[in-house]
Amino acid sequence: MMSIPGDSSDASALTRVAVIFGGRSSEHDVSCRSAASVFRALDPTRYEVVPIRISREGVWLFVDDASSVPPQVEISPMQSIAEALVALKSVDVAFPCLHGPYGEDGTIQSLLELAGIPYVGSGVLASAASMDKEFTKRLVASEGIAVADGVVLREGESEVSAADRERLGLPVFVKPARSGSSVGVSRVDDWDELDAAVIEARKCDGKVLVEAAVVGREIDIAVLELPTGEVTTGPALEINVHGAGFFDFDAKYFAGTAEFVIPAPLPAEHAELLADTARRVFEILGCAGLLRADFFLTEVDGEPVAVLNEVNTMPGFTEKSQYPQIWQTAGLSYSALLDRLISTALAGSRVPALTA
Repeated sequence: MMSIPGDSSDASALTRVAVIFGGRSSEHDVSCRSAASVFRALDPTRYEVVPIRISREGVWLFVDDASSVPPQVEISPMQSIAEALVALKSVDVAFPCLHGPYGEDGTIQSLLELAGIPYVGSGVLASAASMDKEFTKRLVASEGIAVADGVVLREGESEVSAADRERLGLPVFVKPARSGSSVGVSRVDDWDELDAAVIEARKCDGKVLVEAAVVGREIDIAVLELPTGEVTTGPALEINVHGAGFFDFDAKYFAGTAEFVIPAPLPAEHAELLADTARRVFEILGCAGLLRADFFLTEVDGEPVAVLNEVNTMPGFTEKSQYPQIWQTAGLSYSALLDRLISTALAGSRVPALTA
């Protein structure tokens, strides 16, 4: 049997936070970096942290910190989950610091809800809908929010018709429907490159989007729900990429290739448009706690238009990631941001706490 480290009566006054990280997605390492930042920033006079690392094979392990090398254990994912849930009865709240499939897509959220454990972030439906770019865009477009034109290639489909090619034009972006950190995303400048781009995207997901390029400024908006239920937004962040065609994986995680400008130099009405649209997206998708909404700010007939590119219900969470940087610029420190997220999770818990 596994046991939670530090499970003692001496810590009874502290809020016990299970930080769950790693996971089975291609963003395993990104999640570990996010969790390491969370561990460092949680105030030890207020919180007792319970680190839980999910291996790439799906085994849940109690570890010392995010850098701990997972031990080799003879246990199945199912058995490890069952033992973890029994042990987790003593925590106050879970922080699923997971990115991508098997963590940000409603799977972990459904498990925590079934177990009666309050958690940070969006619920099952919002997490699932936000993870799948096709359904995200269908939902928000039905409410009048602009999205890029595109084609969905489902399992077994690989062709884009001549009519669709004519409508989309070039370049197009080929991306997995349910992946993050721009893993598997390619820019296609010639239709002869499409097959290779689809193959690359399908390394992450069987469903692939082929989307028209949107000419505009790349702007991120951070949405934060307060314990009172009020939803607010931080200052707009603009991404400027140096030496790369778009904000791909290398630009996101290798220093010197991307610059974040906060607040973005925008006219007040443009900033307000982006903030209002981000709050609408949060509401339409039924999100909770936090959201990063990524837009292209463009113009149509001389009027500004916020085109939604994608959303992240658990965006990158290192101190240098976009979401925390936005709130630091707004005057909310990284530690205070974590306090706010945990307080909101406890105040608006979707499920009753388990009893002994």
